[in-house]
Order: sequence, then C-alpha cells, then structure tokens
Amino acid sequence: MSATTRNTQPVTTPIGKEAAGELVSSRYAVRIGDVDVVLISDGILPLPTSTMSTNVSEPDRNEWFDGRFLQRDMFDWALNIALVRSGDRLILIDSGVGDGFEYFTRAGRSVMRLESAGIDLGAITDIVITHMHMDHVGGLNVNGVKAKLRPDVRIHVAAAEVEFWKNPDFSQTVMPETVPPALRKAADTFAKLYSENIVQFDQTVNVAPGVSARVTGGHTPGHCVVDVASKGEKLTFVGDAIFEVGFDHPEWQNGFEHEPEVATDVRIALLNEAAETGSLLAAAHVAFPSIGHIAKNGDAYRFVPVQWDY
Repeated sequence: MSATTRNTQPVTTPIGKEAAGELVSSRYAVRIGDVDVVLISDGILPLPTSTMSTNVSEPDRNEWFDGRFLQRDMFDWALNIALVRSGDRLILIDSGVGDGFEYFTRAGRSVMRLESAGIDLGAITDIVITHMHMDHVGGLNVNGVKAKLRPDVRIHVAAAEVEFWKNPDFSQTVMPETVPPALRKAADTFAKLYSENIVQFDQTVNVAPGVSARVTGGHTPGHCVVDVASKGEKLTFVGDAIFEVGFDHPEWQNGFEHEPEVATDVRIALLNEAAETGSLLAAAHVAFPSIGHIAKNGDAYRFVPVQWDY
C-alpha cells in the first residue's frame, strides 16, 4: 500500500443553522437497564502513527496500518466523550479537546454537539474526568463554558491524577515535542478554573445510581474508567486504556502512556473482563460510536461493534 494513502474526509452541508449543519450524526445512544448512555464524537485528532506502537518495529507497525487502509505516517484518531442519565442525575464523561490547540482543527466539537442535541449544559449535575490530558479536559476550558454549567456541578477526578499534574513526569512517554507543554497548560488551567468544583476520590466513587468510576492507572497514574450497570446489563467507558490497535496487539504501547508497562496490564485486564462478562465497552479513541463487545481471539481480542439501531 502506498504511504500516501489518504484517510476519508467528513461530509458536511450548510443546511439549517451552523450548529445543525452536519450531514452525519455525531451521537449514538444505548440504554443500559434503566440508565441512558450517549456517545458523542468530539471530532478527529491527526497524530503520527508511531505513537500507537512505540515498542515495536516500523515494519510491524506498517503492516497493521496497511491492513486497516490507513496512512503509514499520520492517521485520524477518534475522540469520543459520553453523557449518562441516571434518574435525576446527568453525568458528562470527559469534555473533548476544546479550542485551544491550532493543530487540532477537526476536533473540539463536544460543546457544540451537546447544545445542538438540545442538552442544556446547566442540566449537568456531575462530570467525570477519566484523566487530565488536554483532549479530555480541554472542552471545559473553553471560554464561556464554566458560566453555562451549574455553580455546584461536581467534577470527579482521582486524587492521584490531581497530584500527578502538579509536577507531571513525561520520562516514559514518546510524544511530539509540542504536546507535553500543551498537556501541562491544559491540566493546569483546568485545575485552577474548577478548583472549587473538583471532588477527589481514591480508588472508586459512586457518582449516581448505577454509575461509578474506578482508578486503573497506567495511561496516567490517576486514569479511571466509568462503569454503568443496571438490571444485569453493563457498559464500561474505558477512556484511554484501550485503543484500536490494542485489540489485535494489546502489548503494543502507546506514546501517550505515562506508565506503559502498567498500561499494558490494565488494557489486558479490561479486555479480559469484557470478554468474560459479555458487557459492552466504549472508549475515547475507538472509531465512533466505539460501543461493542469483546471476544477472545487467541492471544488477541476481537472488537464486535454494536449494530446501529436507526
């Protein structure tokens, strides 16, 4: 395959008002027992393919990307957030990248897409931040967003995550040189802007009936996943613990992982958990809507996406 193969581009149309001018739906809902879960695309992050496989050879990496009809140098990394409704609680999981990064012009759509779906930001009672990377807290840093939120909105962040970003360690990461300063700035802005709203937790926290978060570590020391469980059904939003390449090669390490060895163990444990229980899995960086089941495939795994219910 040619190294210049291009990724497909989104189709848009100028019909209606600007916020409703997208031809393709950017949200997808499922019901987990009595709890509603909506996955929302924040857009696409173009990133070097090398960041998906820092501990493997270039030929091995090329073989995987060629097999997915993707470029060998850069690829489009999906970015998803989630909205959960449990009883009278409305919970936002992550917030997208926001608008502060000129090299991510195809992302930062979360707030616009929430509002175009008729979601009042002031109705959100809780926010769970899986980790404080810029593509997860950046949407909250956008000018004017805080003013639209409830003054008493609770933002749940692992205590280990808050502590880590006071003096972050990038020694085990492999990122483009422009990224660490941007990550530091976004995390610092978020921590200061929402200092009165952040509710820290240690290992687990019950956010609402059937909705809880648990610390996994790995991707960052305080990275957490969110479990939604109701009436015997379950979905886990795994944040950045699992990427698409991780189904075929769970041992491949990601350049954005601050604890790559731990992250590998976390990834395999979450994949095994989903395969054994049959529960649904969703992720920040798996192609939208990212919801599916996990099946064992020898030493690897197979992602079985949900059938869209139109």
